[in-house]
Amino acid sequence: MTEEWLSLSDAAEVLGVHPSTVRLWSDKGVLPVHKTQGGHRRYRRGELLLWAESNSKSREEALEPEGMMQEVVKNVRVQISEGRLEEESWYQKLNDEARVQYRMSARSLFQGLMTYVATQGREAESEAYAIGYEYASRARRYNLNYVDAAKAFLFFRDALVESVIKVYNEANIPARRATEMYTQIHTFTDDILISLLETYRTLETVNK
Repeated sequence: MTEEWLSLSDAAEVLGVHPSTVRLWSDKGVLPVHKTQGGHRRYRRGELLLWAESNSKSREEALEPEGMMQEVVKNVRVQISEGRLEEESWYQKLNDEARVQYRMSARSLFQGLMTYVATQGREAESEAYAIGYEYASRARRYNLNYVDAAKAFLFFRDALVESVIKVYNEANIPARRATEMYTQIHTFTDDILISLLETYRTLETVNK
């Protein structure tokens, strides 16, 4: 009897996780996967069941924060592209050039967080200061007051947190692991916000 082949979505159903999680495991080389000539992922049911039984450790490693953050960043980009920025009062004050700069500035926050997670917080202080300085100086350059500067940062921070919750829920991450990530995000971004406000005050004093 020929062994049953499964699509990515079928494999996700067998393993009880979201399809994006199966894609992540496959791309990291943890989950046994085969590619068709057309480049589509295919899975043997027997291999999946055997893997699920014998590779719980590999499964946990595949869900390490660094890997999950890649999925989170993809989700954040989708959120930002859905027009939510247009509803923000601080964003409405910006010209086209400034809007492009703010959309691009989201990358520094996400990359900084990924560095923070990957280094287990060892680079936290310098990363937080640099990102806070970037947001403060950009706000000053485009004539946003310190309240709007904080609102702009919090918009991107909240989009990041929402994406973490969505991705972690879809991947069935254990509650303890998810809580650890939320704590890391808030600790890191709180430091950024403090740096932003301190830098804004310094820049305001220097330019008087």
